[in-house]
Amino acid sequence: MGGMSSEREISIRSGTAVYNALIKKCYNAVKIDVDRNIAGVLKKKKIDIAFIALHGKYGEDGTMQGLLEIMGMPHTGSSVMASSMAFDKTKAKEIFRFHNIPTPDWEVVEKGFKAGALWARVQGFKGFNLKLPVVVKPAREGSTIGLTVVKQKRGLQKALKKAGRYDDKIIVEKFILGRELTVGVLKGHALPIIEVKPKNGLYDYKSKYTKGMTEYICPAPLIKTLESRIKKIALDAYNALGCSGAARVDIMLDKKNRPYVLEVNTIPGMTELSLLPKAANHAGIDFPELVEMMLMDIRQK
Repeated sequence: MGGMSSEREISIRSGTAVYNALIKKCYNAVKIDVDRNIAGVLKKKKIDIAFIALHGKYGEDGTMQGLLEIMGMPHTGSSVMASSMAFDKTKAKEIFRFHNIPTPDWEVVEKGFKAGALWARVQGFKGFNLKLPVVVKPAREGSTIGLTVVKQKRGLQKALKKAGRYDDKIIVEKFILGRELTVGVLKGHALPIIEVKPKNGLYDYKSKYTKGMTEYICPAPLIKTLESRIKKIALDAYNALGCSGAARVDIMLDKKNRPYVLEVNTIPGMTELSLLPKAANHAGIDFPELVEMMLMDIRQK
């Protein structure tokens, strides 16, 4: 838990909640705040299994998974490759497109690329044209950190600069107007779909982690055929990236009821406001049981 990413604070909350659940289930658990000495700490503590509650860089991007696998230490969540591919939104979207999984059109921008030149490049991109509004965000970041919805051309440069604070690679994505949905995946099965309705209109960092800022509807009010289709698309995205363990797939449903996969989170939040625990609870799985299921899933690999 913890770690060195911009999501450190949320990771500590997730890790503490997981730790408390493991203790409640009578496991011999220890909280480890990750720093660059993590390999030595793990060896000293004689850890049997690592429950990864790290969010963002150096935890969700395959680096921690790689270290643990080199050490021969089992861990929760996805493999090195799946973690890395899911964390890089551009690579994930390329895989989605290859597998005919619907995802919003996008353009990749390297840090330092001027907004005016970018816009000319986007408008002239062969195959599609990105028209305003667009979503600008770091390609390798989470919790909507560095994200901006750009509705007017003059806001593009500021949005690129903001995203560039967090990553050298920036994604400019077609904005999908509609309903925001999320599908939790547990043991290879889709949990009840949650509809997310932020009060300020954008499910940003503040809306995610401040009580009362967002309304969550579970199960999302959807006709059965559409619900089944969305769950299938979520599982297709999960499987296309080669994910394992618990995950969460974020989806936008446009005004014509067409779903678009935004991203797959291989280490979903485990705080009191997090979406995976909410979906699991609606499926009759309380928080300590959810944590134990995630732990036991690794033993079966």
